[in-house]
Amino acid sequence: MLTQTTTRVLEPSDLDAALAVLDREPVANAFVTARVQVAGLDPWRLGGEMWGWYEDGMLASLCYAGANLVPICATPRAVRGFADRARRAGRRCSSIVGPAAATAQLWRLLEPSWGPAREVRAQQPLMVTDRLPDDIVPDPYVRRVRKDEMETIMPACVAMFTEEVGVSPLAGDGGLLYQARVAELVGAGRSFARLDQDGKVVFKAEIGAATSRACQVQGVWVAPEYRGRGLAAPGMAAVLRYALADVAPVVSLYVNDFNTAARAAYRRVGFKEVGAFMSVLF
Repeated sequence: MLTQTTTRVLEPSDLDAALAVLDREPVANAFVTARVQVAGLDPWRLGGEMWGWYEDGMLASLCYAGANLVPICATPRAVRGFADRARRAGRRCSSIVGPAAATAQLWRLLEPSWGPAREVRAQQPLMVTDRLPDDIVPDPYVRRVRKDEMETIMPACVAMFTEEVGVSPLAGDGGLLYQARVAELVGAGRSFARLDQDGKVVFKAEIGAATSRACQVQGVWVAPEYRGRGLAAPGMAAVLRYALADVAPVVSLYVNDFNTAARAAYRRVGFKEVGAFMSVLF
């Protein structure tokens, strides 16, 4: 029995306790919850370690330490514990991302040894909806991407990622991991697009994480030459229709606070801001 406050790497036998913590905030935690539900807590399958913070022998907070470092339901004391462990381990992640307050504290503690960051996005509104809009007709041309359309969707995914993150997902391993992730979403029926008459993607989005309680839309992108034509809101309404019908009762996303056009489009479709995320990019 762990009687004091402490952190440790969770093991597969801790799965139920970890899922109980994740279930406290099903929308904010959808990304990590979805991974844990599929992979469990074995680090090799999960793609990283799950750290647990214990108070009086009870699991109180989590931190996913993989390609991203993600504090989960993390109290200020838990964040300090996770920061100590992260500092000792050294930086292995490409970003820190999570609820803004905990992530900001984590970065304050890690910046002296891990900094400088390539970019800090301190305020990324978390938006949710559980219904279709009354006044926006879903774009009838937005549909699921087929498995034989990987060559069609991949350039749009690379363009979106590069524009959003500031580096190409093809760097490093030539894009093998990123291509596998895109293929996974296409195969799961969670990649959506509208093509023009020449077969080029003009709008796309994915449901990047899905649990029975919530799902998260990501990768929303309109081809540059089609921007300003009002494609985003009907396109999002179409994705929302698929998501609510087939995936989960609540749909979420988070967006950069400086992306005023996207935030306006999401509000038009009925998304409301319920909190904020923060991302630290390396």
